[in-house]
Amino acid sequence: MPRLPERKVGLIACSGEELPDGTVSRQAALLVLERLRPGATVTLCLPLFLAGEERERAFARFYPTIAIDGCDKRCAARATEMYSARPAVSLVVSEFADTVGLGRPQRLRGPDAAGEALARAVADEVSKRVDELLAGRSEMVAAAQPKATGGDAEAAEAVCTCVSSIPVAKVLVGDQALELAALPAIFALLREEGKPPDDGSTADELMRQIKLYNAVPMEHESALREALIEEYKRFWTAAVSSTE
Repeated sequence: MPRLPERKVGLIACSGEELPDGTVSRQAALLVLERLRPGATVTLCLPLFLAGEERERAFARFYPTIAIDGCDKRCAARATEMYSARPAVSLVVSEFADTVGLGRPQRLRGPDAAGEALARAVADEVSKRVDELLAGRSEMVAAAQPKATGGDAEAAEAVCTCVSSIPVAKVLVGDQALELAALPAIFALLREEGKPPDDGSTADELMRQIKLYNAVPMEHESALREALIEEYKRFWTAAVSSTE
């Protein structure tokens, strides 16, 4: 059984509707997620993040996150730092456009040649930063990266040095010990939400969270699901005992 990759990179984009640059930030994030690095990235919803959605905030605590803001207010970057951790990369679309000499979009919605070109350039830059953040997991990047991504904007300096602190735990699946990223935090979150291990919906939620942070081959899903529930039962029992 192959070892599961340790991490992905989160993308949190500006949610502002009043500036075309905000639209560009979301277009760029979507390009990275769906076309340029689909296997290496996940998106975080800024409105949910600000509203206190714990799962959104939990990801940014344990995984490197790239904030893509439309303007110098840096709402996405500031929210990430306030509620989780400083983003590994903070990119401002308006500043990036000036740096690389691209035109600024003029329309909030609908086709805009300048906006599309800028979104692609931002997406290429973000993709390079994703590669830097996942440099230690070359097999993951290689699997996620298409043959041609375009763009040649120069990557900036160092991005993240905290990946060694990402919590991991080993789970025995058959005779294979798998190391899963963020598993301790996922168990703790489910326990805090009062989701018992004998509830079928808990197993579904556990697997959903595991897949968010780790690559799970379809052929191993069933065995991993059973192993995780057994581990969660032990975690739940220990947590209950400690409060008695």
